[in-house]
Order: sequence, then C-alpha cells, then structure tokens
Amino acid sequence: FTLFYFSSLLLNAMVSFARTAALLLLLAPSVSAFTPPKTSTSANVAAGSSSSRSPPKAISIPVDEPTTTSAPWDRISKNKDTTTSGGRDDWVQNLDYEAFAKDVTALGKELQKSSGPDDVEHLNKILDWRNIACALGVATMWLDPNPITIAALSTWTYASWTMVAHHTCHGGYNRVDAGKYNSRGFALGTVTRRIADWCDWMQPEAWNVEHNRLHHYHLGEPLDPDLVERNLEFLREMDIPRPLKYTVAAFFMPIWKWFYYAPNTFKELQIAKWKSEGKPLPQDFQPEEAVTVPTMLMPKTKAEAAGQKVVNPADFFSKVLAPFFVSRFVLLPAPLLFVPGVGPTLFGHAIANLVLAEFLTNIHGFITIVTNHAGDDLYKFDDEVKPKSGSFYVRQIVSSANYATGTDPVDFAHGWLNYQIEHHVWPDLSMLQYQRGAPKLKALCEKHGVPYVQESVWTRLRKTVDIMVGKTSIREFPTHLEPATDKARNGVTWRSTNGAIDE
Repeated sequence: FTLFYFSSLLLNAMVSFARTAALLLLLAPSVSAFTPPKTSTSANVAAGSSSSRSPPKAISIPVDEPTTTSAPWDRISKNKDTTTSGGRDDWVQNLDYEAFAKDVTALGKELQKSSGPDDVEHLNKILDWRNIACALGVATMWLDPNPITIAALSTWTYASWTMVAHHTCHGGYNRVDAGKYNSRGFALGTVTRRIADWCDWMQPEAWNVEHNRLHHYHLGEPLDPDLVERNLEFLREMDIPRPLKYTVAAFFMPIWKWFYYAPNTFKELQIAKWKSEGKPLPQDFQPEEAVTVPTMLMPKTKAEAAGQKVVNPADFFSKVLAPFFVSRFVLLPAPLLFVPGVGPTLFGHAIANLVLAEFLTNIHGFITIVTNHAGDDLYKFDDEVKPKSGSFYVRQIVSSANYATGTDPVDFAHGWLNYQIEHHVWPDLSMLQYQRGAPKLKALCEKHGVPYVQESVWTRLRKTVDIMVGKTSIREFPTHLEPATDKARNGVTWRSTNGAIDE
C-alpha cells in the first residue's frame, strides 16, 4: 500500500510538473526549438580503439551488383538533354566537382582527427539520458497507462536505436576507446548480445546490410531499399480520394518498424547471403519490391510467393521479431505477475504502457527517420557513383534534409537524425563530430553553390507524406552532368558489413 501511495504522489507531481513545463514552453520563445534558423545559401536561393570484449569475426559478403539501367555512363549522353529543368538545376552545370570533393574530404579528415575523449564523454552523456528514460519507464510501467511512463519507455527505445546503435553500428566510435560501442561486435552474434546491446524489431546483422551499405551507398538510386516514392508506389497509384490516402499513410506510422522495416532489412540480408553462396534468386522474385508482414504471410502475386523462399516466414518471426517481442513484452513485465493479489492487474497495466509506448516510438521514429530523404526539393538518381567521389558527396547532400541542430536537447529530441546531411557524407563519425561539422559543411555548400536543405521536421513530414500519397514527386537529378570518372561502372562492393566508409 505504501509503495502504491508514494508512487501515486510521485506520478501526480510529475504530471503537474509536465503540465507546467508544457505551459512555459508554449509561452516561451524557445517553442521554436524544432525550427532551424533560416538559411541564406546561394543554392537555397536558387532552388578504434579496441572493445572491452572480443568481437566476432566480421561478415564478408557481397551486398551489391551493378545497376541495370539504360542510362549511359558518359559525362554527356546523346540520349539526354544536356540542359537543366527550368533553371532549378543550373547549379549542377556550374559545379566544380573536383574542388568540392577536395574541400569535403579535407573537412572529413579534420573531424576524424579531432575524435577523442570528448566523444566518449558525450556518448556517456547521451547514454545517461537514455538510461534515465529507461529507469523511469520501467519503474512506473505497473501504473495505469499514463503519458509519463509511455513517453519514458518510448524514449528508451528511440534513443537506443537512433543515437546509440545507429552511430555505433556505423563505426562512429571505432576511433576511440568507447568499450562495447564498436561496430565490430556491437549487438552481433548471439541473441543474448543483441538483447544486452540493442534489441529492437530489426535484426542488427540485417540492418547493417540494408542500412549501412545499401541505403548509405546507394542513396536515392535504384538500389536504395529506402526509396519512399518507390516503396509507396501502391499508395501513390491507388484510385481513391487523396484524403483517404493520407489516412492510409497515417495508419503506417505507429506500426512501420515491425510491419515494413524489419522484414525488408531481413530480406536484404537473405539476398546478400544467397549471393555469397552463389545461389540464384528464385524465379519471379523481385528484389526491389518491399516485403511486409502481410505479403510474407499471405502472398497474392508470383513475386510475393517467390519471396517466401528468400524471406522464410518462420525464420523471420523466430530470428527477427521474437527476441524483441519476448524480451520487451513478456520477460520485462513478467515479475509483476508474482505480486500477491494484484499481479495480473499490474502486468496488464505494464503491457498497456509498453504497447502504447511502442506506438509512440514508431511515430517518433517515422517523423524523424522516414522524412530525411523525401520531398519534392530532394533528388533521385538513375545510376551509381563511387564512394568518396565528388558526385557521391553531392548526392548525399542534395538527397538529404536536416532539421534544427546545435544543442544536445534539440539533437536528442531528433535522435541526431537532424544531421542527416553530415551523416551521409561521413557515415562513421560520432554524434559530437556531427555537431561540430555541420556549420562547416553548410558553409562549404554555400561556397560551391550546392543546395543544403534544412527545415523544421514538421515541414519535412508534410513533404514526405505528399510524396507518399502521390501529390508530389522527388526530383530527377541530371546524372549526365556528373564526371564520368565518378561513375561506378562495376557496382560497389565491400569487405564487410561494418559501418566504416573505408571498408
């Protein structure tokens, strides 16, 4: 009774504090924390160290093949118009790719060299914030469903993926002594390690292939598995009123990680394994088509049926979804069942809080993740280029969008996804280095006339949903104007699935 009484008092106090804080935020000028400062770039106007434990052997598999496309590889194609569309792409014709690549490479090396103890200290600070949210959420999940517990549990999951696992799996802390936070072993190898390091709906090995390699080194290209415009083609072409399309888009937000993202990352891992074993993909299988839980369980086309051979439903549910489902929704609240008299009730409260937190963290993730590379002011491409080339750097910048940046609280709220431009240019830097590098890269873009898109996350959400429902489309980049020497004629392959760009 005492525990219930004081917990209720604590919860009431926290709710009162939250309401007061919310009122102050509404009245304070800082309410615009999610809105970045206005940019005035000419382009916008125109448009490690060792780990504390032995890491497992690195996976070495081919994860790519050349894109089949009718686009020629010459700098100027006889089949393409050498002018730009309506003047909005004139900056491409005037860009000195070589000079831009030189400046961006030099800045990247500067940021790499500045990595040190400050990065570890900053990581520990973010871990502390994440752990506070975890402790608050778990300690109060037995209460009736309430916004404090739900927000805390949601933040725990969100921060564990977007800030901790994301940058660790990319190798952002491989240059410093950050203990287990090293891409060569973090969350890999066993279910126990996955649960201890980073447990979410996605299998870490699968996410490393889909995200670290295919998405990052084919951003906006045909081989990019995260092309919103292509993956939502069914919704864009659906013959229903547009308001209903927006409703369908909203439906995906609370469930997208387990419904769509987890099966697609697993699909890419399986495709990579089939290729590494020299096995031909099944007839009728369409690698570029998105896989969802319904298409996996109830295939309606030959392509979806063939997909079951690559993405085996039993393997998917047991190896990908089960570890997170069991650890988060069964084992975590299970001790409450042993509380005499009220155990089942408390367990039910915990399940309700955990499920609602899952919905919230999915929405939070959708708003800050899916919106990074969609909008009618960003570009898509019809071929491939070499990593670290001038064309590569340009593509990462003009196919990405930043949000508000600059302070730890603002960046934490955005999951550090507000530095998406810098992250795609240099995937293997720490969170702190992105903070330091963003103003400098933005200045380089202004110097060379390269568009640098930075807007409120809410503006990017609107533009993303407009792409999803077919109201707008992503721009087509004039790839024929890129240097021929930057083209990746033989595709791009890697020695491992670790996150460092040099691999």
